[in-house]
Formats: sequence, C-alpha cells, structure tokens
Amino acid sequence: MKIGEHNYIQQLQLQNEDALRYVIELYGGLLRSIIRKHLYQIPGRVDECFNDVLLSIWQHIASFDASRSTFKNWAAAVARYRAVDYLREYQKELRQVSLEEAAFAEEDAALEQLIDREISSEMERMLTCLDEKDRGLFWKLYVEEMSVEEVSMETGMKKSAIYNHVSRGRRRIRKHFIQEEPAQTVQNIRF
Repeated sequence: MKIGEHNYIQQLQLQNEDALRYVIELYGGLLRSIIRKHLYQIPGRVDECFNDVLLSIWQHIASFDASRSTFKNWAAAVARYRAVDYLREYQKELRQVSLEEAAFAEEDAALEQLIDREISSEMERMLTCLDEKDRGLFWKLYVEEMSVEEVSMETGMKKSAIYNHVSRGRRRIRKHFIQEEPAQTVQNIRF
C-alpha cells in the first residue's frame, strides 16, 4: 500500500512503519528544528530527543484528534514538550555534580542558568493563559517540583481541589496552544 498525504495518519494508527517513514520524510526537518531550538545548549541530545519524539508519536497517535489540530501542529507540540523534558533531565544531571567534577562546576553552573532561563521562559509562556492562583499551583508543582501534599500544606487547599485546578489548567493550556500553535510553529521554525 502506498503511503501518502491522504492515509498516513490512518496507517500510523495501524502501526504501519512505512507511515512513520513518511512522517519523518515530511516533518523530520520541522521536528528537528524545534528540538534544536530548545536543546541548543546540549546538541549531543538532539538525535536522542528526535528518536523519543518519533516514539511518542508512534505510541500516542491514538490521542491525535484531527478536529482539534493539524497533525503537523500536534507533532510540533510533541517535539517541543519532549525537548523541554530533556532540558529538565539534563538540569537534574547537572545538579548531581560529583566532587571529581568540582573544577568544572562553574562552567556547568552557567549552563544550568541558561537552561533554567529557557525552562522558566517556556513555562511562563505556557502559563500565561491561567489565572494567578492556578499559575502559582503549576509553578510549585512543575517548576519547584513540590509534591501535592507540600502544596496543600503551604496553600491550605485540599488535595482534591489542587488536582481539579491542575486538571482544568491543563485543559486551558492545551486549548490555548492548539489555537496559538499554527502561527507560532511557522514563525519560529528555521529550515
């Protein structure tokens, strides 16, 4: 069966590897440029992240909804969020500097600050669609990496209320980025 524009999504859902090759051929440059934009500090991780993005697309194609977004925008969002995840993982690695690497700690600290700024600016951009209370909850949970119990104790909110706020906030963020993504993707990508 010939894979083309008219059937590649259906074939991806049927786990046809030729459809994944088609996606790589069609959108590989876009996905790589999004990843490179976020991982410019750690270029050695770009290929690994690209492979993870393809795996995520392969494994989660069932969650793609053509009525909400184009496949191109959906795949671009997957690439952006995986790249930010890679930044977070790398940031955690930098924090675990051993004594033998203490001489390089100053250089790593500068790189960690760059990564912190990249993550912070991306998070702030993502959270702009939330009200101040929800933005604070997301910041505590996802940037400061506090547990729900710690946030509950600090804010005086019940855990169930926190989960509700986070769930609604995620929906707002998704909706906001699905509407914003087409213009953002085209403007920010360099081929």
